[in-house]
Amino acid sequence: MRNKIFFSFFLLLTTAATFAQTGTVLKSPDGKTVFSLFNEDGNIGYTVSYQGKEVVQRSALGIENWQKDLTCNAVRSFSKDNWWAPVYGERSKVRDRYQAKLFSFRKKNGSSQTMQLEVRAYNEGLAFRYSFPETGTGPATISIRKDLTEFSLPENTRVWFTDHAQGTYRLLSLDKWPGQAERPLTVQLQNGLYAALAEAEVVNYCRTKFSLSSAKPNTIACSMFDQVVLPTPFATPWRVIMIAQKPTELLANNDLLLNLNPPCAIKNTGWIKPGKVMREITLSTGGAKTLVDFAVKRHLQYIHFDAGWYGHEYDAAADASRVSVDPKRNPVNDLDMQEVIRYARQRGIGVFLYVNQIALAKQLDILLPLYQQWGVAGIKFGFVNVGSFKWTQWLHDAVKKCAQYHLMVDIHDEYRPTGFSRTYPNLLTQEGVRGNEEMPDATHNTVLPFTRFLAGAADYTICYYHRPELKQKLAETQNARVLKTTSGHQMALSVVYYSPLQFMYWYDRPEDSQNEPELEFFDRVPTVWDDTKVLDGAIGQYVTIARKSKNDWFVGSITNNERRDIKIHCSFLTPGKKYTASIYYDDPASPVRTKMSVKRIPVDASATLDAALLPSGGQAIWIRQLK
Repeated sequence: MRNKIFFSFFLLLTTAATFAQTGTVLKSPDGKTVFSLFNEDGNIGYTVSYQGKEVVQRSALGIENWQKDLTCNAVRSFSKDNWWAPVYGERSKVRDRYQAKLFSFRKKNGSSQTMQLEVRAYNEGLAFRYSFPETGTGPATISIRKDLTEFSLPENTRVWFTDHAQGTYRLLSLDKWPGQAERPLTVQLQNGLYAALAEAEVVNYCRTKFSLSSAKPNTIACSMFDQVVLPTPFATPWRVIMIAQKPTELLANNDLLLNLNPPCAIKNTGWIKPGKVMREITLSTGGAKTLVDFAVKRHLQYIHFDAGWYGHEYDAAADASRVSVDPKRNPVNDLDMQEVIRYARQRGIGVFLYVNQIALAKQLDILLPLYQQWGVAGIKFGFVNVGSFKWTQWLHDAVKKCAQYHLMVDIHDEYRPTGFSRTYPNLLTQEGVRGNEEMPDATHNTVLPFTRFLAGAADYTICYYHRPELKQKLAETQNARVLKTTSGHQMALSVVYYSPLQFMYWYDRPEDSQNEPELEFFDRVPTVWDDTKVLDGAIGQYVTIARKSKNDWFVGSITNNERRDIKIHCSFLTPGKKYTASIYYDDPASPVRTKMSVKRIPVDASATLDAALLPSGGQAIWIRQLK
């Protein structure tokens, strides 16, 4: 389908006297989402509804020094409807369609400075931001310490709360929160609707979490990390309200955050290559070459040298421009990085290097051209500083610099995405999730698709063999970090969880694998997609997602800690075409030590597949179109 652009633009000016009668209501293209702006005695605020149901009740708008004594002197209306093609993603094409208004406010005291409120209404939700254009006298400096935006929600609303990016989730009411809530914040309304409060395009700003208002019941307030000082012109990040009738629709609509970011800024993106990666933990030449051979055998694209290859990552004297292995990780210190990179590239395998924030902050401009010279494919940023205005700017500037040297990036620890990968797609993925480093249970895993993954890709670090029955004395040697889910569950995560750089076999080693038949699925599954369908699911219970790559489909289903019988309707397949489905499922009677079995059956678009998921279990399916 050819990309078509339908863009209409018209200008409507209203005076402050007619503001109350015209231009204060904005509807989404389908007319279901309605944003209403009000100005009472200079105090601005808004409401949001969906199909006549309340989503956000009368709530305040504005930022520090720009919430009271305001008059609206102009309103501009515009709309957009176009398709764009990401460098990679969960879909090969994305629709950006909205109706919008740009409200201009001035203070009643006669100041020449203008604050603009841009509001976009999508079928998928609502987004708004504040901006400050230059005045006729030139640039001015704007200082912001408080975002006064509020979200007053109907009574009996509950939210899926976590207070940090790698935290666990709890379903809480709008009172007595144990801290500030991370973004996105998924909301369950008593009227049956679902919503998610999020941020987009947090690049040259600080992070904003959510807190409970101390003055108003059932009201969520914004909590900025620290002060932002910027010259005009500039705009704040987008405040986003995703709205859906079912939680699965929230995930299906997560391209909304990408739409709120600028297009790709990298002219030549041919060097950006998503793929599967495995961690190298021996930090030795021999161990690394063995891993390269395993990567070739198991159809991985990258290996990754984790912390310790240039010394202890928390040692301020550690020099990431040279190899000097931490003796606690490998006392022999026999890692020849150049030889490993040569060996890997000869076999079509790329190399990622871990570098801690300490070295990055000190050596970034030295490391990037050096790593390009070495032939490194990318860098995993470790233990980055997040939240503050200073370090948010630094981090995104660092990703831009990496693009200049054709280096891909994976940001670990507390960083959460807000759509920047659309503009700089060399940022393949990021952590910001409680993944297999903490070995969460299956119920946690069924919450993530409807919370964390609304923000974008997450590096969950999939495991497979890290369980006591497969590795002797595992609990003692790895600080009791053992999988709490089945093999089928972990296998399904490679489809359920989107990450263009997907870590496989996270705590495993090549020798752990015994060529189990079901590894065929891991060998075949890609990391980026032509299309994605969220077929079914409920937060904290289960989810089924189907993703397309060329003519093949891959389906992942996981359940929480309880067993569950589910049905998978194959209506996403092309009608009239015939397929073979290879189903990889948990089977206690399997003779394979991973207790997995494989069955192959013919399917078409009319088929319905039954799946009996074990407690903490899952199932993966590879569907091939017959020629």
